[in-house]
Amino acid sequence: MSDQRPFRFGVVAESVRTAEELTAVATRAEELGYSTLTLRDHFVAEPFGDQLAPMVALTAAACATRTLRLGTLVLANDHRHPVLLAKEAATLDHLSGGRFELGVGAGWLREEYERAGIPFEAAGTRVDRLEESLRILRSLLAGEKTTLAGDHYRVRDLTVFPSPVQTPPPLLVGAGSPRMLRIAGRHADIAGILPRALPGGTISGEMSERTPETIARKVALVRESGRDIELSMLVSPTFGPDPRGCAARVAVLRGWGASSTDLVMDMPSQFIGPPEHIAEQMAARRERYGFTYLLVPDRDMERFAPVIGLLA
Repeated sequence: MSDQRPFRFGVVAESVRTAEELTAVATRAEELGYSTLTLRDHFVAEPFGDQLAPMVALTAAACATRTLRLGTLVLANDHRHPVLLAKEAATLDHLSGGRFELGVGAGWLREEYERAGIPFEAAGTRVDRLEESLRILRSLLAGEKTTLAGDHYRVRDLTVFPSPVQTPPPLLVGAGSPRMLRIAGRHADIAGILPRALPGGTISGEMSERTPETIARKVALVRESGRDIELSMLVSPTFGPDPRGCAARVAVLRGWGASSTDLVMDMPSQFIGPPEHIAEQMAARRERYGFTYLLVPDRDMERFAPVIGLLA
């Protein structure tokens, strides 16, 4: 693929709990050459720990940085009406000088819905609602006067203020199931490839969701639209001089067993070994799958930084 996009790298600031930590992680990520600081969207502590409200916290991060882009990874659509979200996204893009990337998903964590008193409807209903929301968001953030009469939202002759600097800001859709992947292909600028969400309200931990064959199928579903979409993934780097030994530890820690070591070494989301080896893996997997926007948890931000230098 000679026309591949260049790499860019992001940090998921999932361990940030205070203003001081947020500012420190944001400024350090900018210094280290990361493209983007992202925040999750949860209001229960499980499974990622307590999280700051993403849109407010990203505004503070924008004020503490100059070039770092800011993103949500990803907002649960059912937590916000798309008109209000479009106004917040436009305002954040305006205040940051055009550095915001809006990541949205259908919502998946049943316990969160139930504890907040939000109905956790069938996946098909949540995905239907997301697709309508994406149409509204894309139209409003592109500066269009928007009308939509759907099954879930009704908007008439509406525009958004202020105008975003980017028209529209890039839209990321987190997707793991076939229907969601096709929706990302139709509506998103960036597809965040995930393991599939399960009907019970969790994310699949199955090894089969992370194999090369499964990831290749997911990429193909996104590509069905024929649109030029950036492919993104949250990755797990494991550093050490012996890639195979590292892979064996990962296999055991994830509950897959040491016999799965070879499978772990081939997983597109697992990058294992010294920085030079990880950089080679990333280049090879960009060629095979097309992933160019890779994100790491903030706990790995410092250790992963040499890889950015190798791939710049």
